[in-house]
Amino acid sequence: MTTSRLTMRAAAGAAVAFALASLVTVPVSAQWDNWPMKNVPRLANGKVDMKAPPRRTADGKIDLQGFWLPTNPVKHLLNIAADLKPGEVPLQPWAQKVLAERIETNGKDHPGVRCWPSGIPEKLSIPDGLKLVQTPDVMIFLHESRTIYRQVFTDGRPLPTKDAQPAWMGYSVGRWEGDTFVVETINQNGKTWLDMLGHPATDALKVTERYRRPSIGNIIIDVTIDDPKAYTRPWNVQLSWTLQPDWELIESICEENNRDLPHMVGK
Repeated sequence: MTTSRLTMRAAAGAAVAFALASLVTVPVSAQWDNWPMKNVPRLANGKVDMKAPPRRTADGKIDLQGFWLPTNPVKHLLNIAADLKPGEVPLQPWAQKVLAERIETNGKDHPGVRCWPSGIPEKLSIPDGLKLVQTPDVMIFLHESRTIYRQVFTDGRPLPTKDAQPAWMGYSVGRWEGDTFVVETINQNGKTWLDMLGHPATDALKVTERYRRPSIGNIIIDVTIDDPKAYTRPWNVQLSWTLQPDWELIESICEENNRDLPHMVGK
């Protein structure tokens, strides 16, 4: 792991810890040496040309593969509505009260304090990064945080409508609309938060993600949050990822040395 990566992760972890509780484990050394990413355009100085057009797969789809970090490492993790104006999040009255209580108690009951997984969309903003693996039938999200994976099936199967056991990150299917990859996720377990600030989610949550890769170095994700139990209408946010071209996944086990819980005492 390079010094810049350690610095970025440490800074992200410090910011999160200050606001609520740290979800980031900063390792003392790398598990893999950096290795140059293949089949990407590079500048004369050897660095990847981040502004170059994205690659395409053999079937003509935009290639979303790579190792990604949120462009702003903690902005939307701390508050998914950071880009919205006050009052633009259409909270139900009970959800407004829950959010206020979570803010007042410093988010001491956030699932991450107990090393429980994040749900969608919060998982998209975790600053540990993720590796995307793209195949014709499934898009695999390998999250460094919690060393956990997510499968987005693209083989034509529908979302499960009966007898589906609720899951932390739910069930996801994807499809292509031109150069935009569209993901729909349902059947999350209702235990997750949308962010560390405390925007609530219920088991009725449906999340739609629209992935666009305008260049090698950037992915834009337009997210629609539709949870009729917690919000009066669907609402939208936009996230951004930046490619980390020569990085690799490392193991990140929260459960092995979790020090957050004893310190989460609220007010």
